[in-house]
Amino acid sequence: MREIPGAWRRTAQGAGLLSAEGAAAPTIFAEMSALAAQSGAINLGQGFPDEDGPAAVIDAARAAIADGRNQYAPGRGVPALLRAIAAHQERFYGVSLDPDREVVTTAGATEALAATLLALIDSPDDEVVVFEPYYDAYAAAVALAGARLVTVPLHWPDFQPDLDDLAAAVTDRTRIILVNDPHNPTGAVFSADVRAEIVRLAERHDALIVTDEVYEHLVFDGAHVPIATYQAAAERTLSISSAGKTFSTTGWKIGWITGPADLIDAVLAVKQFLTYVCATPFQDAIAVGLGLPDAVFAGIAATLRAKRDRLAEGLNAAGFTVSTPAGSYFTVADAAALMEPGIDAAQFCRELPARAGVVAIPLTAFVAPERRRDYATLVRFAACKRMEVIAEASRRLALISAARP
Repeated sequence: MREIPGAWRRTAQGAGLLSAEGAAAPTIFAEMSALAAQSGAINLGQGFPDEDGPAAVIDAARAAIADGRNQYAPGRGVPALLRAIAAHQERFYGVSLDPDREVVTTAGATEALAATLLALIDSPDDEVVVFEPYYDAYAAAVALAGARLVTVPLHWPDFQPDLDDLAAAVTDRTRIILVNDPHNPTGAVFSADVRAEIVRLAERHDALIVTDEVYEHLVFDGAHVPIATYQAAAERTLSISSAGKTFSTTGWKIGWITGPADLIDAVLAVKQFLTYVCATPFQDAIAVGLGLPDAVFAGIAATLRAKRDRLAEGLNAAGFTVSTPAGSYFTVADAAALMEPGIDAAQFCRELPARAGVVAIPLTAFVAPERRRDYATLVRFAACKRMEVIAEASRRLALISAARP
């Protein structure tokens, strides 16, 4: 078989996509989505909405296209969006930014993450600390950048890290602490103690902090607190977010990075050779979205909270033990009581469409092989679907309990 070139092999290995024979293997997400399509099951596996977001945002995109805003944008982004991002950070978090120097737009948060790691990793000895389970792109991007991934486990049921584990993971070899808050896949929101310890350790070991905050407006109790608001963290933190989750426009791939100008310049130097720019009319539309009234943002979170609660009703009725998420699209549930002996979460998810007509994702898809035993009975469900779809999925899931002997 032809050898996979080095960078591709490193990335595939980091993402866990190589089989024992060295061939590229499909992800569990692709497998579960195909199973949903084949079986007609309700797909609560992947985190994308099935309805549009605010009409003002959709209408602004149509208007931008009709007005001829269809060519390359400036490299840093459309000026209106750069200003809107800076105004958003000031409005919600009190963070003051220069839109011309401290903001750059990207093709979604995933490109922002990849460009950041490629820009800021200096050598193969560099380490990137992440919280496990982790969004699957993290390991792939760290591998592509040539660094070493160091994980800190999150613990059922609230998915907070042990602070001693965190302190042991961050050393003088740590180049970046990568923080996803609110967290995918667990739905956790990190406590103030965890955030403070991240900042303390970064300062002590002169590490950079990169935050993935794409679910920032999907916090269900209280307000999101960016690490960049900590005085000791401001000069060493790059904050990543995107429009997809907030405005239900995941297909537009409009993301951004904010932070100190010197770090932004380093990321831009890499980003310009990846996608160069992202879609001009969608940038104009998201600039409109970021300026919508507070009530719109509160309503987006309240709608998802109601869906979360409806899904939890069905999971509890089915016999799952539910970890109530504090944010994001996702709910994690323990299926141990519903599993036959010798079955793990992956096999349970493969059987779930036939048992209940619902598709979910095993949490083991988000952890390294050596840690899968710790999450072997946990399953992730996405609540970012229409309420009637969530209600039907909950009804189907509840039938599992009725069907048990």
